[in-house]
Amino acid sequence: MKLVVVSAGLSVPSSTRLLADRLAAAVDRKVPADIQVVELRDLAVEIAHNFTNGFPGRSLAAALDAVTEADGLIAVTPVFSASYSGLFKSFFDVLDKDALAGKPVLIAATGGSARHSLVLDHALRPLFAHLRAVVVPTGVYAASEDWGAEGLPDRIERAAEELTALTRGLSTPHKEKKQPELTVVPFAEQLAALSASPGA
Repeated sequence: MKLVVVSAGLSVPSSTRLLADRLAAAVDRKVPADIQVVELRDLAVEIAHNFTNGFPGRSLAAALDAVTEADGLIAVTPVFSASYSGLFKSFFDVLDKDALAGKPVLIAATGGSARHSLVLDHALRPLFAHLRAVVVPTGVYAASEDWGAEGLPDRIERAAEELTALTRGLSTPHKEKKQPELTVVPFAEQLAALSASPGA
C-alpha cells in the first residue's frame, strides 16, 4: 500500500506533523505501507510560484505526483481562523481536479482549543467531497489538551482502521456476480394464460 501524508504544520517541531506521524504509524500497523510525507512548509514558495506562472517546481511536481499515485491519503492541517490553513488549501488548489477522485482520505487537524473541532466537518470534509475523494467517517482533531489524554489514541486507531478498510476494499477486484437467466414471455402469451386461468 502506498500511503501519502500531507502535513501543513509550520513550526518545528509541529503538533500537526506529530499527529500525521501517529496516524501513519497506526495505518502501517494494520497493513504494511510505503509511507511518504509531504511537508507543505517546504513547498510554500513553489506553490506560490505555481499560482503565478502555472507550472510546478521540481519538488512540488514530485509531491503532486505522489498524492495522485497514492492508494490512500492522510491530510492534516493546523486550524487558522476556524478553518484549514491557507497553505493547506493552496496545495489542493494546484492539484489536478481529478487526482483525488475515488481516493480514500483520512482528514485530521490540530488546534489550540477543542472549540475548533468542527473544522473537520465544516471545512475539510466539504473540501475533499468537492475533490470527489472518499473521506473516512472518523476525522481526528487534536487540541492542545488532547495530547497525553484519553480518547485521542482511540480516535487515531479507529480512523486508521477505516482508512485501511477503504484502501483494501477499493483495491480488491470485485468478483463478477453471475446474473440470473431471464425468460421473456410475450405479452400475448401472458394474457392468454390469464384468460385461461380459473376465475378469469
